[in-house]
Amino acid sequence: MGQWIQQLIDQLGYFGVAVLMFAETVFPPLPSEVIMPLAGLRASRGALSLPGVITAGAVGAMAGNICWYAVARMLGIDRLHGLIDRHGRWLTLDWKEVERAKGWFGRHGALFVCIGRIVPTVRSVVSIPAGVLRMPFAPFVLWSTIGTTAWTTILATAGYLLGQRYGAVERYVGPISTAIIVVLVLWYGWRVATWGRRRER
Repeated sequence: MGQWIQQLIDQLGYFGVAVLMFAETVFPPLPSEVIMPLAGLRASRGALSLPGVITAGAVGAMAGNICWYAVARMLGIDRLHGLIDRHGRWLTLDWKEVERAKGWFGRHGALFVCIGRIVPTVRSVVSIPAGVLRMPFAPFVLWSTIGTTAWTTILATAGYLLGQRYGAVERYVGPISTAIIVVLVLWYGWRVATWGRRRER
């Protein structure tokens, strides 16, 4: 995959970086942990500039973030209510929890969106609760941009500084992503298994 990503960046430059990061945001299995360090490596060789790479990556990722936000906002909280009524066990949600989450998000949504953008795996789904719970668009874009730019800066700068050893970024970040996925899967399984007891309370 790394070779294909490098070829696309070589051919399309900044536009290629933006397209890849857009695709990574919409389709998370395409790893930003490979895309941005490779782009940083190209910058270290003078083919691109580091600020340009960071900007292109952030713009592409933000386009994907806004797409997910728009889809989630169109789903809306009313449709979510219907889904919870029909499939609450498998969504592991009841309406009281959604109401509590809505209040929490109203108080801490900006922090959640900003910090969430720099957490592997989580960063790709942050837009969904923001859209469903109707976080105002301007703050969503502002805090998403701050977090997303921080993430692309970290990865691109690492690739720029590490040079041919850019693969070290994925070796360190990859296990963190895997651990987060495992924790989320276990948490989901626990939520499904204890659904009846939580409903009784």
